[in-house]
Amino acid sequence: MEILHVAHRDDWEAALASGTYRVSTRGAFLDEVGFIHASYPHQISAVAKAVHGDDDADLCVLVLDPERIRAAGTRVVDEDGGDGELYPHVYGPIEPGFVTAVRPAAVDASGAFRF
Repeated sequence: MEILHVAHRDDWEAALASGTYRVSTRGAFLDEVGFIHASYPHQISAVAKAVHGDDDADLCVLVLDPERIRAAGTRVVDEDGGDGELYPHVYGPIEPGFVTAVRPAAVDASGAFRF
């Protein structure tokens, strides 16, 4: 099953230039947190609204293949996000080859997340 990560488009474009994406979540980095936050498709809307609901930046959703991530030796672990629900955490940087699609995304004026 694919996993998803909401990103600032500028951060993703910078990652394409550098070769790795290292943003854990809005305002926090892999080196600080220890992993990159991700979501399953049924979780993405709630996560995006909670994290990016007041975010004016251009957003996108990275569609990640967990098998590609694991094949590169990076762990993907389902862990409690603090609310009893399990979320996928990526324990290393995201390489462009892990990404199967990049979809435009936004939290609209009504608060709905679209991608």
